[in-house]
Order: sequence, then structure tokens, then C-alpha cells
Amino acid sequence: MGSSIKPLTFFHFLALILLFQCSGVSNEQAIPPAKEGVRGVWLTNVASDVLLSRKNIEEAVTLLDSLQFNTIFMVTWNRGYTMYRSDVMKALTGYAIDPVYRDRDPLKEVIEEAHKRDIKVFAWFEFGFASSYDQTDGGLLLQTKPFWKALDSKGDITEKNKFQWMNGFHPEVQDFMVSLVSEVVENYEVDGIQGDDRLPAMPVNSGYDEYTVGLYQNEHNGDRPPENENDAEWIEWRAQKLNGFMGVLYKKVKELDPHCIVSMAPSIYPWSKENYLQDWPTWVNNGYVDLLCPQLYRYDIDAYSKLLDEILMQQLDKEDHRKFYPGVLLQVDDYNPSSELLMAKIDSNRLHGINGEVFFFYEGVKKFKSQFQEKYSEKVNFPKLR
Repeated sequence: MGSSIKPLTFFHFLALILLFQCSGVSNEQAIPPAKEGVRGVWLTNVASDVLLSRKNIEEAVTLLDSLQFNTIFMVTWNRGYTMYRSDVMKALTGYAIDPVYRDRDPLKEVIEEAHKRDIKVFAWFEFGFASSYDQTDGGLLLQTKPFWKALDSKGDITEKNKFQWMNGFHPEVQDFMVSLVSEVVENYEVDGIQGDDRLPAMPVNSGYDEYTVGLYQNEHNGDRPPENENDAEWIEWRAQKLNGFMGVLYKKVKELDPHCIVSMAPSIYPWSKENYLQDWPTWVNNGYVDLLCPQLYRYDIDAYSKLLDEILMQQLDKEDHRKFYPGVLLQVDDYNPSSELLMAKIDSNRLHGINGEVFFFYEGVKKFKSQFQEKYSEKVNFPKLR
């Protein structure tokens, strides 16, 4: 049968192109097909009882599966204890695992339940170089290794926002952290590991211990570090030391398992560098990060979308956009976003060409089931990041 529809002429085609351009929609802004993406959530041992029993873990993973999540970032290192059975910590402190879990292994249980449902599991080393929270002596770890303490300019243990810190510039502390990550990669079927705003990171008021001062002097003709902790050159020097550690950590993970994904969830740049010496755009540029989930924790859509623009246009090369899945605040203390704000953030991600996000944290998911059923109506595959 013939058709009454006339073929497009060159002028018709040109007119459509002009109309598309004038509409303000670019290829980068267009919503991508929902085939691949990271739909992730952080699973904590604080303000949540999920890890307290195998039954709770099974219920949580079942819910996430029903809502089409495909990735869990599970806490494995918190307040000087592990949430898995650690030979490293057993030898160091006498505790192979947080005493709360006794004869269980929550990381193993989460992996088993998640992999049954084709959900990826990342070991999230939440505390990083922080040793304790709200303990003036640095907790069990620094009681065992007092010379691992990070010190401020007054000679006191480095503290920021009630967290106490190990000296992340010291080779023994760096080796310790690499050993924790290594034993997880070697002994557990994790799909990846993750650091955050404390790994690798150090507060800007750190670096005044004997070891770090000596290292600085060796590289500065005997001069001591500036007393001003915010001195630009002093910040840059310390940030470069953490950049070097990031490279060592990435290389070690890939030596143990080339398929293990290295993910980072730092603070927003440049605030991250100015406050915690995290120069994460350099990590990405150097090829040390496979998956990037910066904490875009903002309380209105304009501020959130502005951060997306800055990261995509100023901080990441085009080829690295595929690694970027923003961290979205879903719950903290008594705060939850409105349904409208949650939906707007997800929509903003899609309009920026980002087919996924990672939510902090699991307990908030239960409060927004209907919203996730709407936005995550179809299952997507975890992306090929390497």
C-alpha cells in the first residue's frame, strides 16, 4: 500500500535541527535510556539495626531488590572495629570483629544475600584514617599504637567534628589501612571497595607530629611547616602525600583482583581539599578511581543542580562522566527530604545524563518506597566502569 506521508526534504531536516537547538536541549542534558547505572545505598551500623542479625540483613536486601537497587555500600570499618573477621585487627588489638557481632560475620552475610539477587557489594571503609569518635584518647586503636596519633599545632591529638585521627602521613598507618583493604579483597567476594571523606583524608589542622614535620623539613631545607594550617603551600604538600597514598592503594587492590572496583565518595571539591586535604580531581585524572560518588548533600534543588554543573563542567573530563554517580542525602538524624525534593534530585541527575545515584543511607529508603517504585520502575544493570 502507498503512503500519503511525504519524505523529509533537506530544508525540513534543517528546520528540525534548528528547532532542537533552539529548545535548549543538548545531548548531554537528554535523559539516557535506562539500561545501565548505579542505584546504590550506604548500609550503616549506626542508627540502623540491619547488621544485628542475618534475618534483618535478608529483609533489607529483599526490600532493596524489590525496589530495583543494584548496589550496596556496606560499612566494614567504624570506630576502630571491623564488621568482618579481621586477622589484622585480631593481631593488633585482640578483636577480630566488633564485639557486637560476636561469632557472626555481617560482611559475609550481606554478600551472600545480595549476590543471590544480583546486587553488587562494596566494602565501605567508613572511618578511614579516623580512629574514634568523641573519645579524647583516640579509642582502642590509638591506645594500642599511641605513636600513630595525628597531632595539631598545639601538640594535641588531631580532632575535627568530634572525630579523632591517626596520622595518615605515617607509613605504618598507611600500611595498616592498605592491609585492612587487602584482606577484604583477598578473603571476601566483594565487587569493590570504597573510601569516603575520611579515606584518604586528613583534617587541615593535622601534620604537626614529629614524623610529618621531619618529612617536611627534609624536603624544605630544614624549614618547619607553617604555623598557619591553612597556608596554601602547606595544604598542597600534604594533599600531594595523600594523592600518593591513593595511588598505592589503587595499585594494591588491582594487584590482588583486577576486577575489584575502587570507589571513592569524597566531600565536595574544593572544600574537600581546603578542609580534609582531599584533592580528588587529581585521583580521577591519575586513573586511581573507577567509581566516583561525591557527597552532594544539599537541602534545595538549586544548590544540588549547581554542584552537578560544577563537577561535570569544571572538575571532570568528559570521558570520566561515566564514573560519576552522586551521593544523595536521604536521611541524617531527624532529617528527610520532602518527596518533591527527592524526585527533583533524581530528575536533575537524569537531565545531566546521569542514570543513577547513591543514597545515604538505607533507613531512609524505607520511608520512600512509593517514590522509588515510580523512579526505579525497571531494573538496570550495573555499568561497565573499566
